Amino acid sequence: MRRRALVTGGAIRVGQAIALSLARAGMDVAIGYHRSGRAARRAAAEIGALGGRVTTIHANLADPAEARRLVQRAARALGGLDVLVNSAAIFERTPFATTTAARYDRLLGLNLRAAFFCSQAAAAVMRRRGDHIVNIGDAGAAGPRPNYIPYTLAKVGIESLTRGLAVALRSRRIAVNCVAPGAVLRPPRFSRARWRKVTRGHAGSVADGAAAVLFFATCPRYITGQVLKVDGGEGVTR
Repeated sequence: MRRRALVTGGAIRVGQAIALSLARAGMDVAIGYHRSGRAARRAAAEIGALGGRVTTIHANLADPAEARRLVQRAARALGGLDVLVNSAAIFERTPFATTTAARYDRLLGLNLRAAFFCSQAAAAVMRRRGDHIVNIGDAGAAGPRPNYIPYTLAKVGIESLTRGLAVALRSRRIAVNCVAPGAVLRPPRFSRARWRKVTRGHAGSVADGAAAVLFFATCPRYITGQVLKVDGGEGVTR
């Protein structure tokens, strides 16, 4: 029986690469999206051409109720759910002195709280022994980023969430792991020159992170609570 996966934020960038990677591995895929409807439809067409079942589902994950409904709708559309990838995120510059409560809450809500409630809903519908939840972190989350403090807090929280869920869901035999990509894709507002400076010419690709997600989505359930940094060894050299 084909496995069934939901990828939040699966319409663009890293999330899209993950959705396509899971589809190429023979999974049916639900793509969760918010503002990227056109990109979601293009990704769905590419997955459909591979012969798998695919559906796109609109949701605003800043709302916990919509996060839960997204998972429930994906499970209904695919006939169940075996893999959840919490990939949806926003990356915004938030200088310490000018960050408002609304922007802080928006970043933490989408980048961390949504993963919690999507995972809660997924655990309620997963039925097989050996299902998987894969969270997407950030290899540089532990480093100082004074202009991105709320984002960094959320990604550090994703690693803590991964470990907590791994224990909470151990009796359900649901494995929970985290892939933490490094510099694999230039942010929209970064110039090419700035990107070269940040990466020092050693950027990876979205395929690197997607391969790590595929591993965790198919690995033995005994592998759980792990954080895998996909950063070309950058963390080792710091």
